[in-house]
Amino acid sequence: MVLAPLALIVFVALALLGASPAMGCTISPSSVSPGTTAAPTDWPDQGSWSSEQVSNAATIVTVGAELHMPRYGWEIAVATAMQESTLRNLGHLGEDNDHDSLGLFQQRPSQGWGTPEQILDPRYAARKFYERLVKVDGWQTMPLTQAAQAVQRSAFPDAYAKWQPEAQQLVALISDGMNIVCTSDGGDGLPSLDDAGLPDGFVLPSDPQLRAVVSFALAQLGKPYVWGAEGPDSYDCSGLMMAAWAEGGVRIPRVTADQVHTGVVVPSLAAMRPGDLIFIPGSDGTMSRPRHVGMYIGTDGDGRQYLVQAPRTGDVVQVVLVSNWSRQVAAIRRPLPS
Repeated sequence: MVLAPLALIVFVALALLGASPAMGCTISPSSVSPGTTAAPTDWPDQGSWSSEQVSNAATIVTVGAELHMPRYGWEIAVATAMQESTLRNLGHLGEDNDHDSLGLFQQRPSQGWGTPEQILDPRYAARKFYERLVKVDGWQTMPLTQAAQAVQRSAFPDAYAKWQPEAQQLVALISDGMNIVCTSDGGDGLPSLDDAGLPDGFVLPSDPQLRAVVSFALAQLGKPYVWGAEGPDSYDCSGLMMAAWAEGGVRIPRVTADQVHTGVVVPSLAAMRPGDLIFIPGSDGTMSRPRHVGMYIGTDGDGRQYLVQAPRTGDVVQVVLVSNWSRQVAAIRRPLPS
């Protein structure tokens, strides 16, 4: 599939959804109507999912991106629609219909989801799902099936879990195919950790340059995460990396999307040295387009690896175990002198 070069940058005012106004998503659709971000209509079949079903999933992802929902929200929504309708925009099924349920999410007019005509509009249905999802306290750290059930109130509360792997795969395919890139450093997408101190037995690197880089990063512990900040009083994830490496005399790009191409590849966690940059998808990226970065700083007295990061809005620069990231590392890079 060839996508048109037109890129639409969508900045939506979302006080209702509680989304960060600093976050925006660039979407490259095949066709765009004024005021609307349209998902491509010519998606090919994907495994057991037909072109129609993939197109409906793409609409759900597109609306989520427009609403500045993190990627996990897209996965919850797609998995929910897989369970409720097998990603088909179902009209009334006569005697087989479940009460007055309609559409991708089997939303009910009698339960305040909207009129039948509205619910059968996939964009409207997706938006209503997201609006209710963000009202669920702690949904971003809930198991997918629990978050979906909190919205849907299904008679089968555990039924959504089986769709999570397929939803993740389909969301990744769609976000890559539409070239959806969220421009904020959206955070690591992981639960907060209380311990922001240095591990027992930690020693700074002996190399003078790496010592300067790591020392600078650790001197920022406790400072708040602020999107777009480069110091000295606050940082976002990539701003902290740029400032730390500048202390070592090396200029690296400003944003995560560019930093992931800087320097040379480090082949594994075992091959890291202090100062290396570790990339994960974070809350709004993918394995092929990671959007969160931290810096490896070394080990504690027991040989456990640690990194320093600026995690997310509302949190502070902190040190965490590399093992917290090990299952989602997308890339490791070693900056080099210019």
